[in-house]
Amino acid sequence: MTHRTLTAALGAVLLLGTSCSSDTSEARPAERPSSSATGSGGDGHGAVDGAQEVAEPQLHLTTVDATGRVGMLDLLTEETSTVGTVGEPSAVASDGRYVFATTASGVEVVDSGVWTWNHGDHHHYYRAEPRVLGTVPGRGEATVSTGPLSTAGGTGLFLAGSGEAVLLDNEALADGELRETFRVSTRPHDGLVAPFADGAVVTVPDASGTATDVELLDADGTPVPGTRTSCPDASGTITTSVGLVVGCADGALLWTEDGERPAVERIPYPRGSQAPPATGFDARKSRPTVAALAGTDGFWLLDTRERTWRLHEVDVPLLRVSASDDAEGHVVALDRSGRVRVYAAGTGKQLAVTAPLVAGSVRRPRAAARVELVVDQERAYLSSPEEGVVHEIDYADSARVARRLRTNVAPTFLAETGR
Repeated sequence: MTHRTLTAALGAVLLLGTSCSSDTSEARPAERPSSSATGSGGDGHGAVDGAQEVAEPQLHLTTVDATGRVGMLDLLTEETSTVGTVGEPSAVASDGRYVFATTASGVEVVDSGVWTWNHGDHHHYYRAEPRVLGTVPGRGEATVSTGPLSTAGGTGLFLAGSGEAVLLDNEALADGELRETFRVSTRPHDGLVAPFADGAVVTVPDASGTATDVELLDADGTPVPGTRTSCPDASGTITTSVGLVVGCADGALLWTEDGERPAVERIPYPRGSQAPPATGFDARKSRPTVAALAGTDGFWLLDTRERTWRLHEVDVPLLRVSASDDAEGHVVALDRSGRVRVYAAGTGKQLAVTAPLVAGSVRRPRAAARVELVVDQERAYLSSPEEGVVHEIDYADSARVARRLRTNVAPTFLAETGR
């Protein structure tokens, strides 16, 4: 038994003996836990009717092909299953449990049936039957913004074609119901609706259809007085362990809850910086430090605890970047030659690089847009849609390709679920 497998097994034993584990690991399980290992989670720690609490995270790759077929691959056993079918997707997003597919009908929602509930100093893990939940109607490409928990709070869908901002109720979603907390019409623009507190932060466009401000809407979709804030060219959002981040041309806004009052502060870019602004953020789920591309020749790291930006320039064009925010500060990136590169967060020094893994896909812009890079605590997953495989990369071990996983449904779109 390897050290890593022994650690996971001991973690399972400890959880079986307690009602609330202090284990904070997202590590891959050493063995499949019993479905009745820890009961039903009746204390409300992310439990829902029909789900079973288990000892370890139930990590899966959920894939959607070009026709809308949805499949899952268990990252422990490599067993595969088929979930169902959605309309032909143009984009897919995920919060680590649900898959949100933009189709001609709107946004179709798939529940992978596996999720993690973050209890601050430890986690609870659940599994249930995966299923297709239905469609949130709308027009145009959808920008999906997710919160930290799949069974509480909300999920934001901004429909660019109609300019509608929709907030879904995650508690209802966990019970299989597509319930809209609010649906608010705005001028069509490239906007976002990011769940925060009981409502969401929504972009406000000017007469030309450019997002110039953001404001907080309450659970009824009503603007909260005093929350409208300048955010030129608002683009990109992520929820960290500190609060909600929204990207702006001049930096980022960080929304936090101060008692019952929302608080927002601006984190400006470093003085004199000429680097392109961040327009999208990515990181291991619910970590304080997140990464974003700075054009193609560098990347930003935003530390939401310290309220600071750090820019690292690189000598190769990048397509994707994500912060692991682990103890070693790994940042994982995909370059335009199809190689995965690993950098040190503190210095920007390149620590490792792979051989080209998706060279054919990244040469064409449309195909490159569908190549996904997902980072968890131990591994990174890189899809190669043209080959029909997903590369599992141990980024802390010299970017070693640990497995080449072949999914039963082509990974035209990829999400890691169970996180």
